[in-house]
Order: sequence, then C-alpha cells, then structure tokens
Amino acid sequence: MSAWNVLTVGILVVAGVVAGVIGTAGGITSLVAYPALLAVGVPPLAANVTNSVALIGSGASSAFRARHEVRAEPAVLRRWMPTTVAASLAGAVLLVVTPAHLFDRIVPFLVLAGGLLLLLQPFIDRRRARAAGAAAGGHAAASAGIVGVCVYNGYFGAGSGVLMIAVLLLTGEPSLHRANAVKNVLLLAADLLPAVVFAVSGHVVWSAAVALGAGAVVGGLIGPTVARRVPHGVLRVAIACCSVALAVYLFVTVASS
Repeated sequence: MSAWNVLTVGILVVAGVVAGVIGTAGGITSLVAYPALLAVGVPPLAANVTNSVALIGSGASSAFRARHEVRAEPAVLRRWMPTTVAASLAGAVLLVVTPAHLFDRIVPFLVLAGGLLLLLQPFIDRRRARAAGAAAGGHAAASAGIVGVCVYNGYFGAGSGVLMIAVLLLTGEPSLHRANAVKNVLLLAADLLPAVVFAVSGHVVWSAAVALGAGAVVGGLIGPTVARRVPHGVLRVAIACCSVALAVYLFVTVASS
C-alpha cells in the first residue's frame, strides 16, 4: 500500500470516528464524513452514495441502542415504517438517475443547507421541545412531512435525523427521548434499500466505504465517553462553519468549471 493510500485510509478512519462520536451526541454525521470523502478525491456523487453505505453500521448501532425505548411504540413504527422506506427508496432512485454534473451543481446548496441546519439545531430543539405533548397534526400533513424528510434522506440525508425528530414531535409524540429512539429505527430501515440501490449502481467507492464505516463504528462505541468531555456547542459550531466554507468552495468550483 502506497503512502498516499495509507494517508487516505487514515483520514477516512479518523473522519469516521469523529462522525460516529458526533452521531451519539445528536449531531449530523454526514457533515463530517461527506467532506472527508471529497477531501481525498472522491467525486461528489460517488462521495454521497459512499457516505450513505459507510454509515449504515453507525445507524445500526444507534437503532440497537434504541430498542428498549421503541418497544413501547410498535404502533408508531407500523404506521410510519412503510412510508419512510418507500420515500427514502424514491430519493435514492432519484439520486442515481440524476446526471452527475447536475448533482455537482445541486450539492453546494445541500451542504449549505446542512450547515445552516446544524447552526439552527438549538433553535429547532427548543421548538420541538415546546411541540412535545401538543395535539397531533392532521394525518395528511404528518405524512407529507415524513415523506419530504425521507425523500431528502435518500437523496442526500445530512440533517434528516434532526428533521425526522421534529416531524415526529409535531405529529403528537410527547417524549423527545422516545422520538429520537423511533427516529433511529425508522432511518435505519429507510437507509437499507437505498444502500442496496447505491451498491448495485456502481458509484460506491468500497475501499473508502470500509475505512469510513470502520471508523464510524468505533466512534459510535466511544462516542458517549468522548461527548461528555467535548463541549457539544463548540463542536457543532465548528462543523457548521466548516460546512458553510465547503459549500462556498463547491459553489466557486462549479462556477469556474
């Protein structure tokens, strides 16, 4: 293995660890993992699908940790599982059929949206906490919200977990903690079929996916310990600012191409 390959693997493993730690603290893992893939030279479309496949393991560990909380919510899972799976699959198919040059032009907006969403996360948390226990919205509006979040999750995904929790609370889920647990299970189920679509599409860079995924699993295991020692607010703002800077760089790159 050349020195460059060793360095590439090292960057991706470290990025995976950081992403896994952030995920356990409620952060947006893709805003670490996706830029790392771009940094080692993976093109935007391939980086997006590789990131989605690589973080399946992290999602599985989050869902496993949530198993006790969701046992009390079987009706919620039965209600939303088919919708989340179908909508995320639709988003994944949309991504695969999108021409690579078009995705290159769209992705700066998606990265910028993810960074801004991370900056606004405390505000969203306060809003959804106040929404907890409120009367459930109409079924049509709730379904539209879930579908919108899951199509976005299949297409790009950064920040979809934050949005999913907000929608679940607005549909009448009274507990933020339980909404987070339900979100973990729903998004794991939603990510499985898109991962299969991405795998057979030929866009996944498997060496990068393995390195990033291995790091994410380690990060998920050590995350609770690390998260207690690192100020979450500082980490959140730093990642969000880097995401905004990356979006600006991608805008400039697309404009000059």
